[in-house]
Order: sequence, then structure tokens, then C-alpha cells
Amino acid sequence: MKGHEVDALLDEYGVDAVLEAATPFLEDTRIARLEEGLDAKLQSLTIVLENLYDPHNGAAAVRSAEAFGLCDLHTVDGTTGVFHAAPDVCLGTQKWMDLHSHHSAAECASSLREQGFVMCATVPGSELELEDIPVDKPLAIWFGNERDGLSSKAQALCDHRVSIEMHGFCQSFNLSVSVAMFVHRLAAKRRAYLGAVGDLSPGRRELLRARWRGTSVRGLDKVLRRARQEKVASGQSVSS
Repeated sequence: MKGHEVDALLDEYGVDAVLEAATPFLEDTRIARLEEGLDAKLQSLTIVLENLYDPHNGAAAVRSAEAFGLCDLHTVDGTTGVFHAAPDVCLGTQKWMDLHSHHSAAECASSLREQGFVMCATVPGSELELEDIPVDKPLAIWFGNERDGLSSKAQALCDHRVSIEMHGFCQSFNLSVSVAMFVHRLAAKRRAYLGAVGDLSPGRRELLRARWRGTSVRGLDKVLRRARQEKVASGQSVSS
């Protein structure tokens, strides 16, 4: 099933019911692979993409973020409207991440602050470089589009301005390349600091477990409906 369909079932039936219904239909090898993915998920490192006008570059960034185990990716609407990742570039990786859309940089920054994130704005020429970014707290790295860069408003909302050390005549990298470089290095440093490959909270882990197993089962809605009907017929209480 598709992710949004499973989310609707989670809202209706609850995490426990979805897990109970989906698990018997999955092979042990599939369950083991999904558990490995949960073990490696980082929710304390995320990226923010502001005002993207090229859905292919944004989709490539989603792919890179998922490849290195990130759990969330944030986008900020701009002059080009709401960002939609190109599916032929994402290749399905977006279903293993939560994509959050925000109407403004201030809205996004406020949400991240409430979650305890330190925010870094990527700005060419900044004195603080990628290797020097502290990783002792949750990190959100902000990127602007390739034409205009990160807006001054977004930069002002961040705690640090950071850059990538460069030695050639080129003054900037492609957006998706920049994202991949930052995420690759910072994910490794964050995992080393944590002493663990992932850091999902118990509640988030259980929710993702139910969602991932649910997306692997065709006709899950029918299975859940039948299970509820059987409980009602036997006089058992039904919770949602």
C-alpha cells in the first residue's frame, strides 16, 4: 500500500492493530531488513531546502538524505510554490522518510527550535567549515537554491553560517552534491558522538515499524476491517 493510505489506517485503527494485521503477511527476511532500517535511522540530523525551483535537484537531495539514514527532510515554500520531489529521481526513497512542508522560513525554524535543533545556514565563504560543525546537539542544515542561495531571512534565523572548503576555481557545488557531502560527513560524526548507528525514540520507532510493514502488505485495509468485524462479532472491545 502507499504511505498516505497506511497513515490513514494508522489514524483509524492505531499502531498496534496495524502491526498485528500486517506482520503475519511478511517473510522473516523482510521483517529483518525493515528492522535494520529502523536501527539506522537518525532523527537528530535533518536538512532544510528553501525555495527550490528544480524538482530534480530536490529529489536527488531526498535520495541522498535517505541513503545516509535521515528520518526527516524539511522544505520551505518560496516563489516557486510547494516543492514536489520528482518521483523518477527519488526512486521511491521518499517513502522511507517524512517530508515536512513549511510556508515560511520562520515557521520551519520555530518547529525545529521546539525540537531542540541547532540550525546551520550554508553560505559560501563562511569561516565555519563543514569539518568544524559541532555535533553534540541535534542539527538542521539549511540549503537555498542554486540561483539565489539561502535567503537573508533564513540565514538570520540560524545559529551558524557554514561552508565547504574548496580549492579550485569553482565557487559552489550543485545543490544535491552539497547536501550529500554535508549529510555524509555529519551523519558519521553524529553517530560517532552518539555511539550508536541510529537514535529513533521508542514511539517514533513503533510508528515507523507499523507504517513500513503496512506499506509492504497489499489489501491491508481489508485485513483490518475483517479483524475488527470478527472482534465485534465475538464481543471483544474495539479501540481506535
